Amino acid sequence: MKKVLVSKAAATLIATLFAGAAFAQSTAPATAPAAAAHAEAAHAKEVAKEQKDVAKAEAKESKEVAKADAKVAKEKAEANKDVAEAKADAKVKKAKAQEKTAKEKAEAKEDAHANLTHAPQTK
Repeated sequence: MKKVLVSKAAATLIATLFAGAAFAQSTAPATAPAAAAHAEAAHAKEVAKEQKDVAKAEAKESKEVAKADAKVAKEKAEANKDVAEAKADAKVKKAKAQEKTAKEKAEAKEDAHANLTHAPQTK
């Protein structure tokens, strides 16, 4: 009976070792996918952060470009306004000069006519 007990104890011991080995093998792969999933989630989070940073940078750049375009448009409008004012001033000066010239011509014509009519005639 001692042999039977020893062989039952040996069989139990061997069965326990095999069960432990089988359990260790079955849980090890389950841990690896969990770690891989965690690493993948961390990578996805990092990629999302990078994409967010890129989107922020692009938005900032777009805002700066729009601001610069608005400034250029404003300066162009001011330049066009200055040109229009200069043209208007030039037209006024030209009109005044033409008026002055016409007045001088009229006076010269009057003087010439007066000189002809009042000049002594020599015969």
